[in-house]
Amino acid sequence: MDPALAPRDGDQPSIMDPRVMDPREEIVRRSGLDDADVDQVVRVLEALRRWREAERRMSEASRAYMKLGETDMKAVRFVIALQNQGRVATPGAIAAHLGITTASTTKLIDRLVAGGHVRRFPHPSDRRSLAIEVSEETRRVARETVGRSHARRFDVAARLTPQEREIVTRFLDDLADSGDAAAR
Repeated sequence: MDPALAPRDGDQPSIMDPRVMDPREEIVRRSGLDDADVDQVVRVLEALRRWREAERRMSEASRAYMKLGETDMKAVRFVIALQNQGRVATPGAIAAHLGITTASTTKLIDRLVAGGHVRRFPHPSDRRSLAIEVSEETRRVARETVGRSHARRFDVAARLTPQEREIVTRFLDDLADSGDAAAR
């Protein structure tokens, strides 16, 4: 076995390593990269995998604690953001933000009202519309769960130099673009 592929300290080889998953370079071209370069790329990909898993666990824990589904949580966060900006959240704005139909939005708001997360009231300036507001309890819980998690992520990014933030941003944007291209 190639020494670069040998398990280290009893670990299994990484499934992120193209030398393991694509040894004949049918998909991942490694020309111009030596083993140290490939090892470093694999460490980046493994770090991204660990981040995605941590983010998933954190999100699941927050949603479970608040007894909300993923779309419901996104709606609550959106309404909180609008309220923080002094803007009125409407069902139409929620639907547009989430990319869901008005019928789905009505069901979503019904669930959130029933759960005590939001309340509906007449829009202050448009009699044809409703305004949606997050309850104080849900706002408090969201701040303590999602808000604190975001603050820790912000602190991590703030510790980077401006140049490092630009590199990370470019890298993540390129990854997002590659994912969008694959989806198409």
